[in-house]
Amino acid sequence: MYRILERIADLVARGLAIAGGMVLLGLTLLTCYSIVGRALLPFGFGPGPIRGIYDITEIGIAAAIFAFLPWAQLSEAHARVDLFKWVMPQKFDQSLELLFSTGMTFVAAIGAWRLYLGMLDKHSYGETTLIAQIPVWQGYAAGLVGACGFVFVSAFCILRSLRRLTGAEEASA
Repeated sequence: MYRILERIADLVARGLAIAGGMVLLGLTLLTCYSIVGRALLPFGFGPGPIRGIYDITEIGIAAAIFAFLPWAQLSEAHARVDLFKWVMPQKFDQSLELLFSTGMTFVAAIGAWRLYLGMLDKHSYGETTLIAQIPVWQGYAAGLVGACGFVFVSAFCILRSLRRLTGAEEASA
């Protein structure tokens, strides 16, 4: 069962990270197109800038950041202080890892919950971005996909940390 959950967590984290990377790549291309269009406009040709590029970029960057969080959690790439790790007993270090994984899951769940409530609020008021008139709730929804993946992967990391602490990780290897 653990291997199945590990595989699913890996697929979710990788899939969201790849999607986030594609969003960033798309934003880069759109921004370059808008810059070139703006630069060519004084010469009488070119498409001009993309209307609402700042709105599009803001929503896309937020969605990409949330999409990268599960991968950072799964690969243990979040910022950590390992200054005294070499003098700590291994079981104490693994206990701290379990504590921090649990804390990260709590933070991820609260963040996803609040993002969901914010999305509902923006949807109910029909708020849109200033220039492109994109409904703001759509940006929240895009971020919520990554936030939900973050909760799932963080919960899996609790299980992984618990297995490391109990020695089940080495036994199954």
